[in-house]
Parts: sequence; structure tokens; C-alpha cells
Amino acid sequence: MNIIENYPLLKLNTFGVDVKAKYFTSINTINELIEATKTNVFKDLELLILGGGSNILFTKDFDGLVILNNIKGKEIISQNQQSIFLKIGAGENWHELVMYCVDNGWGGIENLSLIPGNTGTAPMQNIGAYGVEIKETFVELEALEISSGKIVKFNNSDCEFGYRESVFKNKMKNQYIILNITLELKKNPVLNINYGDVKAILESQNIKNPAIKEVSNAIIRIRQSKLPDPKKIGNSGSFFKNPLVSLNQLELIKKNYPNVVNYEINENEFKIAAGWLIERAGWKGKKFNNYGVHEKQALVLVNYGLANGMEIFDLSEKIILDIKDKFGITLEREVNII
Repeated sequence: MNIIENYPLLKLNTFGVDVKAKYFTSINTINELIEATKTNVFKDLELLILGGGSNILFTKDFDGLVILNNIKGKEIISQNQQSIFLKIGAGENWHELVMYCVDNGWGGIENLSLIPGNTGTAPMQNIGAYGVEIKETFVELEALEISSGKIVKFNNSDCEFGYRESVFKNKMKNQYIILNITLELKKNPVLNINYGDVKAILESQNIKNPAIKEVSNAIIRIRQSKLPDPKKIGNSGSFFKNPLVSLNQLELIKKNYPNVVNYEINENEFKIAAGWLIERAGWKGKKFNNYGVHEKQALVLVNYGLANGMEIFDLSEKIILDIKDKFGITLEREVNII
């Protein structure tokens, strides 16, 4: 393990913001992480654990220790006639994991194809897309408790999953470092293809009984058509959460905007498409110098080249205030602000 001073983070965040960490180290094993916990830098300074850097916006240099979690590995820990229980290191690339499962015919996460980032951050956000969330396949994870150095297990219930939420984003934020996760994948899965765009693509290809690979391919095609490649244009995917409103709130909005895009969660709770709100308010495709709102997906804020994080944050603040003014809805950022 090697701790480096004044380390550039430009290539370690998908927004492509040029900032530095006061101290930086990359860990490849649990033992290396335990070794790092014994250093004065670890004990005395603020910590930031980086995975794929895909859900973070740096607004300034980080005056602490950045640890790049690079713990790899995939292991079948058990299986039966219905399921495979797969343990995955936190440093594994998420999309590569999805493709590994799809290629093996193991279902459950194919709808989460092409989501950027690493496996360790997936349960923190309870990542989801096209009608599926990771909580549906999640079994447990192991994490290092920063204060004690002990390795602790969290099962599905312990994680308190919600919409883009978990215990690790709230009351236990910055208290644990996720080491690995275990998922239950199905050998004969029931595929979720009811999401409009997915269903339309499969029907256009005359696929009536799709395989896992065909569902994954359809989702990859959708995401590539709407979302910019962070290797070409700096971004973190969806910047805002889809807001949840009550039936009464929805009815009030419909009086002025009868075509508002919404999805029923239950009889008194509805999810409104944040992208629709932002586009309807006129922000889609707006460009300000070298940053702006993506031309194909209003949920995505982009860095076209040399923007700093504060510029992008200020843009998000203007959008939040405008949506509140026009619709009476307060958007929440999905991205972590540093």
C-alpha cells in the first residue's frame, strides 16, 4: 500500500472535474485496507471511498484521504436448482458483472445493464432502471466498520433500501467501507419487460419470448441512444431523482399539466418523471460555456470539457429552484456532492 500526496482525481470521476486529493491510496485486498486503517492519515483525516467515480460531483479539492476501492473477485458461494448465490468484490465494474451474469444465463440484473460505476456502490444507491432495483436480488454484503476495524455483515433488511436510498446514505453514512456483495440470481428468471421503451424495442424486433441477453441488449440500446458516454462527455448519468408525490399533489399538477408523465407506486403515491419536469421547464439541451443539460436526456447534466464542479452544482441549483417555482415540486440530487 502506497499513500500519495496531491493526487489528481480527473480520471477517477466520470464528470471529468479536475481536482486533487490531499492524500490518495488504492487498495486491492481486504488486508491492504486493514493496513491503511492503521495509518495516521486514515485516523486523522476525512475519508472518501471511491469506486467507479460515477455518482459524485467534486466542487473543490478533497482535503483528506481518498481510498480507491479496487477489491476484485467473483465467487459462486452456493447454488440450487433455482438460484446461484454470487459473491462479488466491491471493485468489480458493475456493467461487466451484468454481462458476466447474462452470458452465464443468470437472471435478475439484466435490466441494470450499462449502469456506470462499481459493484460496491450499487447497494449504497439501491441502483435501479427499467422496473428493477438491486434490492430484488441482493442477499447481503460485508463491510469494514471504520471506527472499530471490524468486518460486519448486512442483510437485505439491514440495508433499509428505498428509492435510490440505503442505510449507507443516511444514518450510517461514512461509517462503513463495503468490501463485497452477494446476489441471488435465477437460473430460470421471470423477465421484466413491461417498461415501455424495452417492450417497444423487443416488439420492433418481433421478439415475443426474449432471452436474458435480448433484454439486456434492448436496454443497452436504449441507454446508448439517450445517455452520453462519460468517456466522451463528462457526466454521472441521472443527476436528479424522480420525485414522489401523493395522489392529491398529482391531481393538482394535472390541472395545469394534464400530460405529466407519472408512474403509480401505490394507490396514494406516484413517481413523476424528473426528466419530463426539467424538459417541460425548458432546460433540455441548454448549454452554458462548457457545461449544460444534455440534448437528449434532461436528467443528465454534462461537462463538455473544462467546467469546474461548482459551475455544474450551481446549474443544478437553478434547475431545482425553477422546478419548485413552476410545479411546486422540490427535486433531489441523486449525485453525491463533495
